[in-house]
Amino acid sequence: MIRNKLAAITLVGFAALVSAPFAHAADLKVGVSAGPYGDIMKFAGDLAAKEGINVQVIEFSDYTLPNTALAQKDIDFNNFQHKPYLENQVAQRGWDLVPVAPSIIVPMAIYSKKISSFDELRDGAQVTIPNDPSNGARGLQLLEKAGLIKLDPKAGTNATVMDIVENPKKLRIREVDAAQLPRSLDDVDIAVCTLNYAMSSGLNPNTSLLSEGADSEWGLWFVTRGDNKDDPAIRRYIEIYRSPEVKEFIMEKFEGTIVTSW
Repeated sequence: MIRNKLAAITLVGFAALVSAPFAHAADLKVGVSAGPYGDIMKFAGDLAAKEGINVQVIEFSDYTLPNTALAQKDIDFNNFQHKPYLENQVAQRGWDLVPVAPSIIVPMAIYSKKISSFDELRDGAQVTIPNDPSNGARGLQLLEKAGLIKLDPKAGTNATVMDIVENPKKLRIREVDAAQLPRSLDDVDIAVCTLNYAMSSGLNPNTSLLSEGADSEWGLWFVTRGDNKDDPAIRRYIEIYRSPEVKEFIMEKFEGTIVTSW
């Protein structure tokens, strides 16, 4: 169990429960990665509290932990991962975790402190991408979108550096823990970073060289265990999260850098 680890993780409490139309008061714990996810969960939680659903957000600085916490019943559901990552985790661990509904698209982007356009990228430039399989493939796909490499089309969401079939600039691509990617920018030419770690490190998504768009296949999903996928409180909270009010909050607070799926 990881309860001792959870004690050291930031807990965000929500507004007190008030009388509401939801049939029974419910207390839920949701796990998210550190970064903008918690702000959105908190706003949706304030709305849910009016209906008797009291939500506690647990922020994880290490995104290998939210699925472990869910599988071990330390939390009730989570919202931090796209389907390829979930499928990889389930295949590796054998967990009974299921996607329930899509939430937001948190674009991955290419950042640099040394160049302002890809035309300036030198031959043999150093590049860092996430070191977990699914986000590594995602990073490689974005490098391909930038016209820097070409991947074997058969690789799809399982692409690795071994699937690079064209690398005209002879880029030196190194896999790094996702949380460390923003820091790697002091030493490399470009880094492919997820938005949560970029923003928590002070990077401005609007200054990235290239970002994923609304057509990204890497949107996040609400995930829970198979034994509580039909829990009415979880289902209702997700409905509230996917409401016009939350959509407006996301648009205003994140100025288009986070895209909703509804």
